[in-house]
Amino acid sequence: MSLVTKSFRAAMLSGGALGALLLALPVAAQDNVSPGATAAGEGEVGNVIVVTGSIRGSLENATETKRAALNVTDVATADSVGRFPDENIAAALARLPGVAVQLDQGQARYIQVRGAPNRWTSVSIDGLPQTGTDEGGGERAFRFDAVPAVLLQQLVVNKSLTPDITAEAITALVDLQTFSPLDDGKAGFSITGDAGYGLMSLGEGPQRQGSLRLSWTNDRIGFAIGGSHYRRNQVTDNREAGYDANGVPIDIDIRNYELTRENNGLFGAFEVRPSADLKLFVNGIFTEFRDREERHAYEIEIGEAAARGTRGLLTGSLDNVSITTNYNDGLYLNQNYIGSAGFDYETPEGGIKAIIGYTRTENTTDLPLIQSSIRSVSVDYDRTADARFPTVRLFRTINTGGVLSRGAELTSVPITEQNLPRTLLIPIIQGVTSDAWSGRLDAWKQLDELKISAGVYATKRDIVGNNIGIGGVVPLAATGFNPNSFATDRPWDTRFPLGVGINYVDTRAMNRELQAALGRAGIDPNRFVLPTSFYDQEERNIAGYAMAQWDAGPLQLVAGVRAEQYDIDNAGTVLTGAVQTPLAVSQDFFDLLPSLNIRYEASDNVVLRLGGQRGVSRPAYAAIRVGASISDTGATIGGGNPFLTPEYTWGVDAAVEYYFSSNGIASISGFHRWVEDVLYQSQQRVGSDLYNSGGIDRSDYLLGSTFNGESGKLYGVEFNIETQFDFLPGALAGLGVQGNLTLLGGDFEARNAAGQLERLAFQGLSDTVLNASVFYEYAGLSLRVAYQKRTDFLDTIGGLGAGEFRQGFENLDVTVRYALTPNITVFADLANLTDETYVAYEGTPATPSEVERIGERYLFGVRFNF
Repeated sequence: MSLVTKSFRAAMLSGGALGALLLALPVAAQDNVSPGATAAGEGEVGNVIVVTGSIRGSLENATETKRAALNVTDVATADSVGRFPDENIAAALARLPGVAVQLDQGQARYIQVRGAPNRWTSVSIDGLPQTGTDEGGGERAFRFDAVPAVLLQQLVVNKSLTPDITAEAITALVDLQTFSPLDDGKAGFSITGDAGYGLMSLGEGPQRQGSLRLSWTNDRIGFAIGGSHYRRNQVTDNREAGYDANGVPIDIDIRNYELTRENNGLFGAFEVRPSADLKLFVNGIFTEFRDREERHAYEIEIGEAAARGTRGLLTGSLDNVSITTNYNDGLYLNQNYIGSAGFDYETPEGGIKAIIGYTRTENTTDLPLIQSSIRSVSVDYDRTADARFPTVRLFRTINTGGVLSRGAELTSVPITEQNLPRTLLIPIIQGVTSDAWSGRLDAWKQLDELKISAGVYATKRDIVGNNIGIGGVVPLAATGFNPNSFATDRPWDTRFPLGVGINYVDTRAMNRELQAALGRAGIDPNRFVLPTSFYDQEERNIAGYAMAQWDAGPLQLVAGVRAEQYDIDNAGTVLTGAVQTPLAVSQDFFDLLPSLNIRYEASDNVVLRLGGQRGVSRPAYAAIRVGASISDTGATIGGGNPFLTPEYTWGVDAAVEYYFSSNGIASISGFHRWVEDVLYQSQQRVGSDLYNSGGIDRSDYLLGSTFNGESGKLYGVEFNIETQFDFLPGALAGLGVQGNLTLLGGDFEARNAAGQLERLAFQGLSDTVLNASVFYEYAGLSLRVAYQKRTDFLDTIGGLGAGEFRQGFENLDVTVRYALTPNITVFADLANLTDETYVAYEGTPATPSEVERIGERYLFGVRFNF
């Protein structure tokens, strides 16, 4: 770590602590202020500024929504989202009980509810189901890193289902509820926003954020427009390694990523209330996640056949080793265009609601990976201090008539000595576009204590694209491209021990020259995408439900059934040698999905809940694709599996909720899911004639793909408490806590390539997920210290880490707010103060396969509300 970075971190942390202390001094002098003055609202109490949108106010709003719900839910309101140092809604949702995040280079991307695979959590926006497409369509899971938190009014995690919401949710349905100007309750013009600027401690790159929302309403007509922007320049320290069957390293991969990541959002809403019973609405949302990645990677090939010397578990000394270099200036892009319109008519006797929507999702990856080689290097490596951080010493290898010896020691990796004949382009290109039209109609009738509801839902989705499939490489020597021309004298930003110096390469200039060289040679990288990676699918889902709600004093019972007809047409290409053959497969499924929820108010403070449900999770687009590559010599097939069936589950939920008389909640909930046909990756016999052609029977070939396993179980218990200690005297009444602990277990059975049953862990299942925060809110001051921890889990990020485990990690964040006036608040967000190291490993932590660190994040700014 550089002296500048150390000084910067010390100054930030010391300044934040000192600032909090100074702000607290005037608060301590105001013990005569009523604790109620800290509730959400605007204006002043005496000389005390009331915090607008306080922690307590948001806690009360979320608690009231949770208590009134008919099913098992957890809720985060827009105010509480804004009070966490979270740049997207995945990180904000992770503060709720039983919710954990999956990270991509330190940034939250997917959520996992109750430790389940992310595909078991579905998403709706204002009640309309949404399906995600990640890189190549490898997941149906919704990408939360594309949606800024500021666009939303409320996040509701439905952990037990009712018939009026989609059953494609084995563990949870997250409903993202957008801002409604008529429901906001503020007449006239309103403007809300924020602006912030800060730094990433590793690399000292800037981060910035800003949002603005303008709304107007007169209780009959309301509109809102707004936008948000978040950007950070990030350096990611990365080390990777591969191992042989004995756990001895075969390569040491030293990497550094320079990232420019952005989250952008635009939204608009127009609402009309012609009468007290009727509301008409039109909404539009655009979200974007943009990630520009500059990769610098040096893979020391200590296990290659030409190397000579000793290669041990912890140390080694080898001559005649090569270093494989990898560079790229690439772009990941995810964009969502979401529009909806409808009406909501409701009277005490009944009502009807209709909504239609269109969603277009575009996900593209363009990684022009330039690979070369540095030859004739000798290396000493040492992993004894910490297996995560091997240190290396490099020397020149001298070959005298076949006799190898060592020359001078190298103080840095010789990045200007890459082998031109071995320089090539690996084009990593993918794109998936999903177009979906959907609509729903709901109606209900109140009959004294009985409420009868029914509705229909329909969607048609077209998915066209390809997963990442490399169909060839491009030798670059003949194009005149020279990778040695882009070295700089700028040393790497790193906190990991190296043992040897490395300077950055100008990857942006390198990519510009690459594109020019390809243009001169008339080479189109798109021609090298594997034909079998493409797919063209159309899915249709028509659903209807009937539901009854019976209110008998303290007892509420909701029961019903949902019927879904799901059809999918699936087209792709099979490659046999050089012969491409188009294939198409269609499937249809009809399901009856009942559910039951019982809510009982045992007292003024206690609510008991019990729920049961049938749920479903459908395979990802890339997993079910027809495309495959056939090897008749090896009797193997690799690709998608168009015969996959959905996963089904029966589930039970129970909860005991105690609501404190003044504010807050303490609760215990448990759940169990019995899962059928669990999806997993393996090799199995084809067992059909789909791939037969030219008189060749391939039904007994081994297919490497995704398969349906046998049955499994997932279970757990959640403990939750949220309250402010307003019974304490004076300024101490501002103290409060929010915390939850989730204990999880589960596994499933599946057959291996030999046909034998094995018991396997669910991907993404941590046995412990913990969130804890202590807050202090009094007068104009608001402080929060938040801590998160999850234990080890089997990885699922992007499908690239299957079979690897992710080591558990923890994060510590501090948030400070101070209201200068009723309308203006300054803030400081200090995130990842543990400077967490994220580790993946094969088998045991003694063989780490990936180690990453991104450093702390510091953001300072102002929020306003007029």
